[in-house]
Amino acid sequence: MKQARVKMSDRTNQVLNIVKAKYNLKDKSAAIELVVARYENEVLEPELKPEYIEKNGKDSSRKTGFCW
Repeated sequence: MKQARVKMSDRTNQVLNIVKAKYNLKDKSAAIELVVARYENEVLEPELKPEYIEKNGKDSSRKTGFCW
């Protein structure tokens, strides 16, 4: 497991605390893991599923619309 020091806004910190409390998680690291896993499943993975390719055509190079 990797360790990292991160800077985050007060709002991000509040959201992580809410996620931590809502799902009765041990710490913020677990909250971050949950948020990232959900992002992976809901945003990244649909592009790999056959239903997504059929719905959006064969152009798999399309962007998700999420901006970094």
